[in-house]
Order: sequence, then C-alpha cells, then structure tokens
Amino acid sequence: MPTILVIAARDDWPTDRVVNVLTNRGVRVFRMDTADFPQRAILAGRIDTRRGWCGKLANSHRAVELSDIEAVYFRAPHQFRLADGMSEAERRFAAAQARAGYGGVISALDARWVNHPAAMTRAEYKPIQLATARECGLAIPATLVTNDPDAVRAFAEDTPSPIICKPVASPVFIEGNELKTVYTRRLSPHDLVDLRGIDTTAHLFQAWIEKAYEVRLTIAGDRLLAAEVHARSSRGHEDWRSDYGWDWIQGATGLPIAEAIADELQGVRA
Repeated sequence: MPTILVIAARDDWPTDRVVNVLTNRGVRVFRMDTADFPQRAILAGRIDTRRGWCGKLANSHRAVELSDIEAVYFRAPHQFRLADGMSEAERRFAAAQARAGYGGVISALDARWVNHPAAMTRAEYKPIQLATARECGLAIPATLVTNDPDAVRAFAEDTPSPIICKPVASPVFIEGNELKTVYTRRLSPHDLVDLRGIDTTAHLFQAWIEKAYEVRLTIAGDRLLAAEVHARSSRGHEDWRSDYGWDWIQGATGLPIAEAIADELQGVRA
C-alpha cells in the first residue's frame, strides 16, 4: 500500500501538523525517529539486478515495505541511539555503520523527498547560501567566516556599519537535556577588544543591516508562503527568533504551510 515515510523527532510539533493533515486525507503514514534505530527499529533492505531496494522497515508497532514508500518527509530527527556498554571507539564505528546502512538505504529510495538529506546538507551551508544569493543578483552583506581574531578586527575596520556575529551552522544545541539557541548578536567596540574564544571554531561575521522587518519564506514545491517578521524587542531586532517560538508562523498567520508540505509529499500541484 502506498505510504509516506516521516522521519522526524517524536516531539516535533511542525511534523505533527503535517502528519495530521496527511492522516485526515486518508494517507497511510509510517513515522519514526532515527533515534529508534537500531534498538527499537529493524531495517532489512535488499537489492539485486532484477529490482531496486525492497524489504521492510519496522518498529514495535508497525512495518512498512520499502517499495511501498512513495514519499519521505525528513525533518530534524535525533541521532542514532546505540546500545549501552560500548567503548567510545565502538560507538563511533557503530554510528558510522548505522548512518551508512540505514541512512544509505533510505536515501536511495525512489521517492519524492521533502527534503533529501544530501540536498539539505548542501543547502544548510551558509557560505553556499550567500554565493547562490549573489549569483542570483541579490544584494548580500559583507561577510567573514573565520577563527582568527585579527581577521575579525580587520573586517570591523573595513566595514562602515557595526558588525554582527552568528553561528555558521544550526544555532540550536542541547545541554543538560535543555534546548538552547545561540542568537545573532551585534558586537560592541568592547567586544572587539576581547575576542577570546574566536580561535576555538569557525564563526560568521556580517555587516549589520538596518531593517524595517524580515521575511520568513517557506517554499513547498512551487508554492511560496511568505510572512513578515516584526521585532517586538531590541533583542528581537538583532535576531527575530528571540521573540518567537518555533512553529509559530502557521498559527499566527493562517498560512497553509502544513497543507502545502502535505501536497508536495502527495505530488499534488496547486
């Protein structure tokens, strides 16, 4: 039976919205988190010269035939959860095998993707985003990626406006079972004097651009759903995420984001 595979964290509210839309439409959905594998989920994939990938993906409640998967919704799943008692070397090896085995088979499925992990990995690189925007003719702020404090000071001297610092990758991390976010921050002259910690990893610096508001654009297939984002505090003026929680846009604006994603997974065109 045709099935949409949903791979996401169990507690991801935006995914719940999409799953509810699909379920209400009578679509068969198989949902799992990568954290289920390998302890609470089984993969048995086969391929040969006669046919492509087939076999099963199962958890303690349900199973799905790989060849029945017609679309995959992949959104921020957790890491593989491995068995206790492994050495650190064994855990690294087992995680690599899980990623190449489970991840490799799922990524090889002939299905519609929202979005394919390989495409997501490339698209999440901010330097590629900036280069692509520039090639499309968009104006972009002067940007520096570095772990060199002297390069930051030189960049600040060359930039007429103040500069900001923000993470190059995802701003979200978990510490002590608490979800934390590293927000964009405008640097003061005092910050530029003391740049300890810059050499510990890569950082992204940009020229500060004054704004009236920002635009959050969600694209699902050929549908573009845009919302104005207005700062409600001085902190939000630097990074709007400090004023808003995740999954707020659809609830606040009524934009049919979950419905548009469901349409894309089903191959429906508006």
